Amino acid sequence: MCRSQPFSYLYFNRFRSLHNLVYRLPSCAQPCAVHDTETKKWRHLDFWNWKTYMHARVPRVKCETCSNTKAGKKVTQVPVPWSRPLSHFTHQFEAWAMRWMAEMPVNAAARELREHVTRMWRILHHYVDKAMSSVNMSKVKRIAVDETSSRRGHRYITLFVDVDTKMVLFATEGKGMDTLASFKAFLAGKGRDAAQVEEVCCDMSPAYIRGIQDSFPQAQITFDKFHIMKLVNEAVDDVRIAEQKQHPELKKSKYIWLKNGNKLNEEQKNTLERLKDGHLQTGRAYRLKLAIQEFWHVRHIFADMYLQEWMGWATRSQLPPMVQVAKTMKQHKESILRWFHSKMTNGLLESINGLVQAAKRRARGYRNVDNLISMVYMTANKLRIPELATRRAY
Repeated sequence: MCRSQPFSYLYFNRFRSLHNLVYRLPSCAQPCAVHDTETKKWRHLDFWNWKTYMHARVPRVKCETCSNTKAGKKVTQVPVPWSRPLSHFTHQFEAWAMRWMAEMPVNAAARELREHVTRMWRILHHYVDKAMSSVNMSKVKRIAVDETSSRRGHRYITLFVDVDTKMVLFATEGKGMDTLASFKAFLAGKGRDAAQVEEVCCDMSPAYIRGIQDSFPQAQITFDKFHIMKLVNEAVDDVRIAEQKQHPELKKSKYIWLKNGNKLNEEQKNTLERLKDGHLQTGRAYRLKLAIQEFWHVRHIFADMYLQEWMGWATRSQLPPMVQVAKTMKQHKESILRWFHSKMTNGLLESINGLVQAAKRRARGYRNVDNLISMVYMTANKLRIPELATRRAY
């Protein structure tokens, strides 16, 4: 045997005399006589460092019940137990490939297994789609929505996560109100009514708000408190930028005002103590920030009063960025206060976004958005990888 050729160690001839046998296809369970046989091969687990293939003569049948075509009865290949239909690999090889792809980028796994990357993606798509199709949607009541970058040029995918099970239910290309309509259609395809979604957590994007109102009119909206704090932090930094022209000591102090006190080193703490109690507009904005941080810890019966007082304080501060934040919060007051009932945040989505971006960097990007979405499902949901079969399937 030439060493440059792949090693084939199994050749099945058990189907040598098959024309008197009858097979039942899974699609119709009707007995079908053998029409002919066709030699097929499937890649199996490597034998040492040699590629290994399984060969078999597979019977084909002509089913008169489920395979009618204009040209007559269609000839159908009988399923084999060691491989799924239309696959060029055995179950064991696909399980091994999925384990590789769970640990490294698909391109790298393809190089290690000496397979074409397109075939590897087909394996991954098959098992991810199979796992996601079995997800139970009957108990979905509370979801969180957020977008993450899919590639350069302001291209995004939007993720819908079940807050209770912490599972990514649906991912779609784009962002905004159209993604909510896509999620509603996805639920309808699963036989679920949009009315079963009772709570939605999102940021203050007008597109998300409009999409929820149109597609899930019965759902209560909770604005993510981390996005609210992001608005306040951005306003504090805007005040600092405008003031540092007259007060050079504020230069290079951005993160002193934005970080929590327990994350500052001694030098930063000393600088903050020296600046925050002075007659600086940035110091006033910083005190407003500390006050809104305490808002999330007050008892819910006092939350409405506390927020109203804070918005009045921010308006009277006459700091344009803080005044604008107060106006925004006044417009969405009910959805901000809803947090004290739902306790929903997008913190889980932020961690999933981190996983997505890390996978994207390792893979140096993905050729299309479908590949990225499949990788999101596999990594974020920790999908069960097919196990290597230990029994002989032939």
